[in-house]
Amino acid sequence: MLVSLYGGCRSGGGGAGTREPKRHYGLGSSATAADIATRDVDVAPDGEGLPPGHGTPNEGQGIYARQCASCHGTRGEGKPPLYPQLVGRDSIAEGFRFGKDPRLSKTIGNYWPYATTVFDYVRRAMPLDAPGSLTSDEVYAVTAYLLSANRIIPAEATLDSATLAAVTMPYVDRFVNDDRHGGREVR
Repeated sequence: MLVSLYGGCRSGGGGAGTREPKRHYGLGSSATAADIATRDVDVAPDGEGLPPGHGTPNEGQGIYARQCASCHGTRGEGKPPLYPQLVGRDSIAEGFRFGKDPRLSKTIGNYWPYATTVFDYVRRAMPLDAPGSLTSDEVYAVTAYLLSANRIIPAEATLDSATLAAVTMPYVDRFVNDDRHGGREVR
C-alpha cells in the first residue's frame, strides 16, 4: 500500500482502495484581523491609504544613499539590466517622447502617473533585500527625494498624506483609465 502525500491511502491499482485526497493539508492558520491589517497597506492613486508621517527631499537623499543607491545608482541612473533607472525626465516642450519610443527608460519623471503609487511601491517592495522595512517617515522622505530629483516637487517641499496626494505628475494626462467592467470590454 502506498501512502499519498495528500493524506489518503492508495492501493497499487487505483481501484476500490483509493481514497479522495484530503482538501486540508494541516499547514498554516487562518489569518486574523491583525494579520490582515499588517498587510493591508496599499495606497490608491487618490491617496487613500496613506499613513501619518512626513519627509523632505533632503532627508530622503541620505536614506536613498544608504538603502537604494547600491541598486539604482547614486543619482537614480539605474544599473541595467536588473535595476531600473528612477530619475530622468523629458522637458515638457519635448512632449511624451516615451510614448513614441519604447526604447527610452521608464522613469518616475517620464512615465509614472501618480505620486501616491510611488510611495506605495517603495513602501511595499523596497529595499529589495528587506521590503516593508522602511518607516512611513522614511518612505515619505525617499518619495520626496525621488520626486524632487525628477523636478516634480521643489527641493524644500515636505511630503505628508495631504501634500503627496496633491502632487500632479507631469504626464498623468497621457494615461487612459481602465474602466472595463468584466471580460474584455474596452471603452
